[in-house]
Amino acid sequence: MKKLTMTLLIGLTFTSSIFAATLSNEIKNSSLVVYNSNLGLVHEERDLRLHQSDTSIIYKGVAKSILTDSINAEISPDVTLLSQQYRFDSLTQAKLLQAYIGKKVEVRLLRNKNEFKLISATLLAFNGDTSLVKMLDYKIITVKSDNIIFEEIPDTLITQPSLVWNIKNKKDVHTTMKLDYLISNISFKSNYIINLDGERADLSAWISIDNRSGKSFESTKLSLLAGDIQQKPLVQKIYKRMGVANTNTAVAEKSFEGYHFYTIPFNVTLANNETTQIKFAQENNISIQRLYSVTLDNPLYLHGERKNDVSQFIFFKGLDIALPQGDIRIYSQLDKQSILLSENVLKHTPKNSSIELRTGTSFDIKLSQKVTQRSDTKEWFNVDVEYVVKNSSDVNKTIEILVPFNTYEYSKVRTDEPHTLTKGNLVTFKIQTQANTTKKFNVNYESKK
Repeated sequence: MKKLTMTLLIGLTFTSSIFAATLSNEIKNSSLVVYNSNLGLVHEERDLRLHQSDTSIIYKGVAKSILTDSINAEISPDVTLLSQQYRFDSLTQAKLLQAYIGKKVEVRLLRNKNEFKLISATLLAFNGDTSLVKMLDYKIITVKSDNIIFEEIPDTLITQPSLVWNIKNKKDVHTTMKLDYLISNISFKSNYIINLDGERADLSAWISIDNRSGKSFESTKLSLLAGDIQQKPLVQKIYKRMGVANTNTAVAEKSFEGYHFYTIPFNVTLANNETTQIKFAQENNISIQRLYSVTLDNPLYLHGERKNDVSQFIFFKGLDIALPQGDIRIYSQLDKQSILLSENVLKHTPKNSSIELRTGTSFDIKLSQKVTQRSDTKEWFNVDVEYVVKNSSDVNKTIEILVPFNTYEYSKVRTDEPHTLTKGNLVTFKIQTQANTTKKFNVNYESKK
C-alpha cells in the first residue's frame, strides 16, 4: 500500500508540472468570514482554462493553516476531480538538488586562490555536502553542493501552500473556479472604549482581527460572526445563507441563527502575522447612571464586626446594536487629562440590553456591619445587626446593600428601613446618604438555620 501511494504521488507531481491547467493568479470575489473561535471561512474565485489533455490543477496560495477536510471546489460538470493533495515544498538546498538531478546546472570551481570560474555540467547525484556532476567533456567529478548554482526553481517544486487536483476532462473548458475552505489560527475580538463626561458618555467599538493563518488576504470582503458555534454542521450553512455584500458606510449587523453577523462595508487587507483593527460602532451622548453597591454577609454566619468596601458602577440602557464579547475600558477627564477608571470584559450583549459595568471600589464610601445581639437555637437564629454607611464625598449618593438571607414560611426581617426581597434569598436596601455624613440603621433577622 505504501509503494502504491508513493507511486501515485510521484506521478501526480510529474503530471501536474507538464499537463497542468492555466489558473489565473488574480482572485475575484474573495471573502472571509472570521469567527471568535480560531476559525475562518475563505471564499475565492479564479479564472480557469483547461485543455482536454490537462491532467491536473495547481491552486497556489491557500492558507498554510487550511483544514484540508473542509475543501469545497466548484469547477464545471465537464471536469471530474479524481484526487486532491495539499502541497507545500519548503525550499531547501536538498530539495533543489533532488529536483535538478539529470538537469543542467552551473558549478563554481576555484581557478586560483582568489578567482572562481563557472562551468556547465549535469547533476548526477548528491549526498549532503557533496555532489556528482558530469562535465561537458563527459568526465565525472565531485564538487561541493554549496558550489552548485541553479537557474530557477523547477515546476516540480511548489513553494507556496497549494492544492493539487488530479483531474479528467471531457473537453476544453474556460470557466470560473470557486473554492471554499476553512482555516485555523485566525480570530477576532472586540474592544470598547467609554469616555465619561459627567452623566453622559461616548462609546467607540473596535474589532481586532489576529491573522496567523499563513496567508495574507488582499482587498477582501470581510464578515464576522459573534457567538460560540457548533462548528462541524453549521459553518457551510452560515456561508451559503448569508450575503456579505453591503453598500452602506457603517458596519452592518444581522441576527442570524442565534448568532450575530457583522459585515464590513469596505474591502480589507489582512496581512499574515499581524493584527488589524476596524472601527465598527460609535455611540455618542449616552445617558448613564452611577450606582454604588455592596454585598454583605448572611446574618446567620455574621459574628462580631466587619468592614466592607463599596463597589461603584456605571449603568446605561442598551444600544440598538448587538455587542460581541470583548474588553472594555472606561476613561474620564480630569483637567483635560484622560484617566483610566476600569477595565472589564463585556459579554455577548444583545441589542437593547441594559449594561452595568464596575468601575472599581469607592474611595469615599465605606460600610460596616456589626452584630449587637444574637439568640440562636438548634433550628432557628435571631440576630440584630447594626449597619453604618459613611459617605465622605461632597455628593449625595444612594447605596444598594444586598444581604443574603434564605427565607422560609416564618422568616422575618424587622427594620424601619425600606427594603425588598429579591429571588427569595436577597434582602435589598437602597440607602440614601447626604454628602459628608454617616447613616446608621438596625435590622433584626429571624429564620431557620
